Amino acid sequence: MINITAARKAKQKKLEIDIAPLIDMVFILLIFFLVTTSFVKETGVDINRPAAATAVNREDVTILVGVTQSNEIFIENREIDFRAVRINVERALAENPEGSVVIVADKESSTGRVIQVMDECKLAGASNVSLAASRPQGMN
Repeated sequence: MINITAARKAKQKKLEIDIAPLIDMVFILLIFFLVTTSFVKETGVDINRPAAATAVNREDVTILVGVTQSNEIFIENREIDFRAVRINVERALAENPEGSVVIVADKESSTGRVIQVMDECKLAGASNVSLAASRPQGMN
C-alpha cells in the first residue's frame, strides 16, 4: 500500500541550491587577482619623452613626477605646485623607503625646472632619482 502522506511530503520538498560555496570561490578568485595584479603608475599627463639609446626599463618605481612642456608638475594624476614636490615624495617614500623616483620630463620642458624638481626629490630623501627616456625607433 502506498503511503499518501509520505508521497505528498516528498512532492512538497523544494530543491535548494546552496550558493555559499560559490560565493566563497568568487571572493577567493577576486582576492587572488587583486594580489597578483601589478598596477601601472602614471604621471597623469601625456608627455613627449626624449629618446636615449641607453634607456632601460625600471620595475621598482615608487613615484613618477611629470614635468610638461609648459613646466607644469604632475604627480598621481593631479597638478601640483613646485613647492609641494618634496612633501609628495616624502609621503610616497614613507610608504616604501626603498623605492625610487622617476622624473618624466617633456623634451621641450625647461632644464632648470627639471633640475629643481630633481633637487626637491633629493631633499625629500630619495636616494635613487632617475630621468625617464624612451628608446629610439629601431632599438629594442
